[in-house]
Parts: sequence; structure tokens; C-alpha cells
Amino acid sequence: MIGVVSAVILVQDGDAGSNPLRVRVDAEQFAWKFTYQNGPAKGVTTGVLNLPRGRPVQLELHALDVIHSFWVPEFGQKQDAVPGIHTHIIVTPTRTGDFTLICTELCGLGHATMRAAVHVFDDADYAAWIKKQQAGGSTGSPGAAAFASGGCGGCHTFKPANSSGQIGPGLDNLAADAKKAGQPLDAYVKQSIVDPNAYIVPGFQKGVMPTTFGQSLSGQQIDALVKYLTGTT
Repeated sequence: MIGVVSAVILVQDGDAGSNPLRVRVDAEQFAWKFTYQNGPAKGVTTGVLNLPRGRPVQLELHALDVIHSFWVPEFGQKQDAVPGIHTHIIVTPTRTGDFTLICTELCGLGHATMRAAVHVFDDADYAAWIKKQQAGGSTGSPGAAAFASGGCGGCHTFKPANSSGQIGPGLDNLAADAKKAGQPLDAYVKQSIVDPNAYIVPGFQKGVMPTTFGQSLSGQQIDALVKYLTGTT
């Protein structure tokens, strides 16, 4: 009897209907990124998952480095994100509020910090959020947007972004770090993004920061992020 009931529920859970909201979820050490695939928010990428109440949502999971696992306790479901395999999870949020997405697959040194905020809005608030994104978002600059969507705050302290991550070196004294590395500031920051193992700040470990940002961020986003981190925008 339990098996029959479970099978029925699983089939219902896996039915997204004819027009679900589709969101691509990229997981990498140690951050989540969400790109809306359809609807009014199509093309928007954020570091926070914003969903409307009452609409089926198909979350398409992609792991960019190692195995991660998507779990929002209130959603009642869990699904792995596996490199090279596209998995998905279907949810229909039934109440508004603020929740937390947690990675439940041990994925490296910063695993415990791999979390993201989840907001479920009613129709009016979700429409207001979309309108804000269409107007350029609320992050203040393209560099700030890249910092947020890349999940940089999960690992780094940076006062302008109000982030306090402790996995990687702080980003408030980059000029001093560049001087110690014997490089011009802009070149040092860009190299740290696209080739993080080229120079390791003393006291930190090699191989912790993802090496995929050179591919997952566009050249324009990288340039904007460099300007943001160096205080030139």
C-alpha cells in the first residue's frame, strides 16, 4: 500500500504541466546560479532563486565541477546535480516566504557555505521583481551583478557587497595583494578570476576556487567584475 501511494505521489510530483516556469540551476564550488529560461524574466541570471507562488517550476540542474545536491527543506524534495548529466526537479511553491537552498552533497572545503536564498512571492510581488530586473536590477552596476550571480560572496569578504565569506582571501585590500604578487592591480584581479591557481595568497590553499569562471562569465562580465573589485566603477 505504501509503495502504491508513493508511486502515485512521485508521478504527480514529476508532472510540470504544459507550461512550467523553467529555471537553469548551475552549481559549482561553492555557489548557486539561476538563469530563467522562459517567461517575462527570460535571460535574467541571479544568485538568489525567486519564484512565484502556485506555478509549477522545472529546475534544470547542472553541476560545473563536482557532484552537488539541491535541497530546499520546505520543498520536500532533493535532487543531485551531476557533472555531465542533466537532472531536474519539479516544485510548485504553495506559500510565500524566505527559504534556504542547501547543498547536501559534500563538495569540498566550502561545502558548508554553499547556500542560497530562495524567495517565493505572490503574483504582485513577483511582477514587481520582474519589473526591477527588466529595469536593470537592484545590484547597482554590472560588476556588482556579476559578483552576486557568480556567488563570490559565499567565499570572500567584500564590504561594498556586504559579503563575509571566509573560504577565500578578503577582497578589500586587493592593491596590497597585487603588490605582493608583483603584478598590476587590474591584471592581478583578472588573473585571480580566470586562473585562480596561478598565484595563491599566502595562508590559502590551491585548488579551492573554481577554475570555470573564465568560461561561465562572459568577457564583458569579467571586465565589469574587475572594475567593481578594484573600485573603478
